[in-house]
Amino acid sequence: MGNIRTPYEQNYFPPVPTKIRIFSRTNIFIQFFRFLILNIKMLRMVRKH
Repeated sequence: MGNIRTPYEQNYFPPVPTKIRIFSRTNIFIQFFRFLILNIKMLRMVRKH
């Protein structure tokens, strides 16, 4: 009949971010650096056309 799932299996729960991932998402300096990198990539794309 197909795939039978039981409740409370591992695939029912969302992944929990690690402490390093939470830190990188909340640190303003890392976010600013990633913002700059993204803007540089977009500028390179716009200059090509």
